[in-house]
Parts: sequence; structure tokens; C-alpha cells
Amino acid sequence: MGNPQEGRASLVQSVDRAVTILELLALHGEAGITEIAAELGVHKSTASRLVSVLETRGLVEQLSERGKYAIGFGVVRLAGAATNRLDLTQLGRPFCEALARQLGETVNLAIRDDDVAININQVRGTASVTAHNWVGQRTPLHATSSGKVLLAYAEPADQESLLTGTLTKYTPRTVIEPGRLRKDLDTIVAHGFAACFEELEVGLNAAAVPVRAEDGTVIAAMSSSGPSYRFSRKRVPEVVDTMLEAVDELSAQLGYLGDTRSDAANRIS
Repeated sequence: MGNPQEGRASLVQSVDRAVTILELLALHGEAGITEIAAELGVHKSTASRLVSVLETRGLVEQLSERGKYAIGFGVVRLAGAATNRLDLTQLGRPFCEALARQLGETVNLAIRDDDVAININQVRGTASVTAHNWVGQRTPLHATSSGKVLLAYAEPADQESLLTGTLTKYTPRTVIEPGRLRKDLDTIVAHGFAACFEELEVGLNAAAVPVRAEDGTVIAAMSSSGPSYRFSRKRVPEVVDTMLEAVDELSAQLGYLGDTRSDAANRIS
């Protein structure tokens, strides 16, 4: 039997060498196997195997048959994903601040990470001096307004995967029945927003609306939350209207040319 520690060390070494190849190509624009092998201090056959794996993943590409290699479009795709997230965090902050001042409630911006929502921005409103700090926190999709928005616009297979799993009941009001949740998700898409009433914490209500990318894909959810005595059901339509105006502008800055408000023509009473 092989030594597990030696296997892990070899894997780490291979990853380190692959990253070094990418850094080399980024620095010089292009390089051949001989140059890459010399930079790594390995035999040309080892360098060739590493480059072949990177090429299979689209991270490097050969400029011509048996020619030099350059950074591939796969790296551009990865960089674009990181840039989009950074842009969303930076662009979203002023909108969270403006909404928190206008509504007086805590405003969050959240993205989806598999079966949870992660809050990447939060601004406390003037009336929410004791609000919990949710930045970086992982919250359930089925029990939060942001999570429900992100789940409602997810692929059907993703929805079914979550709905057929074990769902935690955080309060007596948390909805965990798959059939009822499916209806809730359909309603969210039809109305263009989600609302939760004491589903994550007793005494806490919230509403959320979708943020769209250039292609119309929902990439985040903007939410406002507050105590149930102040953030009442009757107040939700007013809060949603205010947030929709903000996410329309935010989505436009992200390249979306549609109108998020047109998706929310129906309001809850």
C-alpha cells in the first residue's frame, strides 16, 4: 500500500506546478513545453502532462499545432465569475445604504451557495440598532425571504433536490412541506418578490426581491427585515415597491435591460 501522506504531497505539488504554469503564461503571454519544464525544474514529459490537463479544462490553449501555449478562455470565465461577485458586492453597497435610510430597517444582499444563502452586504436601518449581523452568515433557503427568491429562480432540479431533502423547522411558522413550498416558489416568480413572516426567528419578518445579471439570470436577492410589530404584512407592498426601484437600477448597472418591477404587477393584500 502507498503512503497516503506521500500521495497528498504529490497532489499538492502537482497543483502548485499547474498554478506556476498559469502564472508563467500570464507573465510572458506564451511559452513552449521546454520553457515550462525549465521553469518548473521537471522533465519535459512531466510538463507536457500538466499542460495537457490544463488544456483539457480550457485553462490553456495551444496557439498552433505543436506550438507554444497561452492562457485559455477558461481562465477568462473564472476571472469573470470573480469579477461579477466583486462588482455585485461593491455596486450593491450604496443601494443597501440608501434603502436602509429610506425604510429604517435592516437591508441585506445575499447570493446562493448550493443549499444556503450567504449575505454579502448588510446595512442597519435607523430603527434597527440591535439587528443581528448577517454578513458572511449562511442562512436556509426555505426559511428566509432572500433564500426563497434565490430558490424560486433556481433550476427545477436544484429546487427538487432541496425540497426532497430534510428541511429544518426553525419556528412554528417555518414551511417544510414540499407541496406548499413549491406553491410558494411559483407565487414568488409570478409576483416578483418573497415575504417571510417569523419563519426563521419568532418576531422577525422580511421581504426580498431578485437582482438580475445582464442575461436576466437572478444572481442575488435584496431583502429588508424588521420586527413583526413594525414590519407588518400591510407594510410589505410598500417595502417591496421601494426595493424594486432600487434593484431595477442595480440590475441595470450589472447590464440587465429589463424591468424587474414588471414582474411584480401582483401584490399581496
